[in-house]
Amino acid sequence: MRQSQGGLVSEAEVAKFDALADAWWNPDGPMRPLHAMNPLRADWVHGRIAAGSRILDVGCGAGLLSEALAKRGHDVLGLDAAGAAIGVARVHAEGQGLHLAYREGLAEDLLAEGLRFPVITALEVIEHVPNPAGFLRTLAGLLEPGGVLFLSTLNRTKRSWVTAKLAAEYVLRMLPVGTHEWGQFLTPREVGAMLRHTGLRVSDIAGMRLDALSGQWHTTRDVSVNYILQANA
Repeated sequence: MRQSQGGLVSEAEVAKFDALADAWWNPDGPMRPLHAMNPLRADWVHGRIAAGSRILDVGCGAGLLSEALAKRGHDVLGLDAAGAAIGVARVHAEGQGLHLAYREGLAEDLLAEGLRFPVITALEVIEHVPNPAGFLRTLAGLLEPGGVLFLSTLNRTKRSWVTAKLAAEYVLRMLPVGTHEWGQFLTPREVGAMLRHTGLRVSDIAGMRLDALSGQWHTTRDVSVNYILQANA
């Protein structure tokens, strides 16, 4: 792939997720935690936007969130730098009659083309980006006036190191080893400050917690590990 300008995309991260492309839609495969989390993420976004919204899903991978939002009636463009993952996303969406398209590329490409969107999602993406502040500036530039941005990521706490890094990757093997770098996790305060510098303000935030007994994800006030937020232009 072409190198991102400004350090907004890591080639190593793209290659890592491209290598998982064929297993992306296997609910028992390496993306199992995302499959379990996806209904919560999609419902949280869907419940905060207008029916039939036009959405840009940045860092869409093989389309778990993009397809879920399209099935909820939205018009979705999924964008990712990982070409193999985009190919899998397109194949999986074929024949479903969804308002859903995919594009291999970079967010800054769309910005350079003058494209704007009323809703942008970038879930479980920013912790894989070398320049989070630059990434958020690009996303803010892609928002229409009055638009809304949704982000989800991992907090940088001792608890997240134990549960999301040590346990998830090395003990329970819920994720491939090396999926996350704990030092790249961002606190809500840090994300909020970066968003304010772009002219956006955080209007809602919730923690996301896995119920070990049911295997279902639920929202919570505890943002010490996973959290999702809404920011408005």
